[in-house]
Amino acid sequence: MVTMAEPQKVTLNNYVGFDSITNQIEKKLLKRGFQFNVIVVGQTGLGKSTLINTIFAAHLIDSKGRTSSEEPFRQTTEIQTVSHLIEENGIRLRLNIVDTPGYGDQVNNENCWEPIIKYIKDQHSAYLRKELTAMRERYIQDTRIHCCLFFISPTGHALKPIDIVVLKKLSEVVNVVPVIAKSDSLTMEERVAFKQRIKSELSHHNIKLYPYDSDELDDNEIALNERIKQMIPFAIVGSEKNVVIDGKSVRGRRNRWGVINVENENHCEFVHLRDFLTRTHLQDLIETTAQIHYEAFRSKQLMALKESSSNKQQQQHDHQQQQQQQQQAQPVQPQVGPGGPVI
Repeated sequence: MVTMAEPQKVTLNNYVGFDSITNQIEKKLLKRGFQFNVIVVGQTGLGKSTLINTIFAAHLIDSKGRTSSEEPFRQTTEIQTVSHLIEENGIRLRLNIVDTPGYGDQVNNENCWEPIIKYIKDQHSAYLRKELTAMRERYIQDTRIHCCLFFISPTGHALKPIDIVVLKKLSEVVNVVPVIAKSDSLTMEERVAFKQRIKSELSHHNIKLYPYDSDELDDNEIALNERIKQMIPFAIVGSEKNVVIDGKSVRGRRNRWGVINVENENHCEFVHLRDFLTRTHLQDLIETTAQIHYEAFRSKQLMALKESSSNKQQQQHDHQQQQQQQQQAQPVQPQVGPGGPVI
């Protein structure tokens, strides 16, 4: 086994130019574009579609809410994927949004989370199959889920038992970011108390949420993640409508007590959620999916495949031995010659 010598630091006499490698990487990445896959999970009527449209400042997915009393009640009945190609300052992002059935809406909610978990695992499985193909694609189409927005109903009390179960299941396979939906229905005092109870329950049930601790983080990244963890779950309000405040048009909601500006940090934490998902942790969400969740799935599948292959070989070996023993156990029949039996 060849061991690599410890590299020694050398001072260059002249400019070489390899410091431009970051520009070369950027050029290639810009040409290919980027991809981000997000799944929204929560009960029906919590504004999942509206929040996605608010985050990306575009109508990307139709809301299931009714606009008049004559309209029938609509809800997502099966897992649906919507894809959009959005561009900002020359940066192209392929955004895949996965809308899920409102879990917990039925009378019997036993194992109602299984279709969501299965979908996430199926994306890992599809990527693994493409990765193991002999003539695989140069750039494998990545449908692995990078982020799960988990919507919590603003009850002001505590997490429901089903929420705890689903959060635990999801956190094992995907980066989970919980949000308190329609937080404008809570007073500021209720919101603070509700968030503290949720944090306490998450800690009690040992539910690990994104962002995760890592030895690779520098001091600034550690400090940023700590601020994010203190804020989770994000208390958010979504709105695609513009309202006028002091002569300025902003996205918000108007009621009899005033206007809720979704981008005002004093009203809700939408801005912090948007910046977290798009401006500071977008790439890390993608990398964490590949390095932690997919790698865990991949290792488990390959180990199972190896064990299955080993068991099959053992079975074949045992079968061959059994055949040999049977042949050896059979009595030898004497050969009969012209003059009688040959001894």
